[in-house]
Amino acid sequence: MPKRILQGVVVSDAADKTITVKVERRFMHPLYKKFIKRSKKYAAHDENNQAKVGEIVRIRECRPISKTKTWELVADAE
Repeated sequence: MPKRILQGVVVSDAADKTITVKVERRFMHPLYKKFIKRSKKYAAHDENNQAKVGEIVRIRECRPISKTKTWELVADAE
């Protein structure tokens, strides 16, 4: 099964080897047919502490690293 890859903005890098990434998605409301934005925050593993707040990064699904971390920073992120 392929691993999912999401793109979002780093909102926190305070913890060691962990970043918080805010991912936004757009979908159409089933009744009103209007596009709605929803966001969700993911804790991702950042081995080298390279991502900084405000950067756009890509994260990939991985095995559970801790209770909340099941995502990792993709190495080729900008």
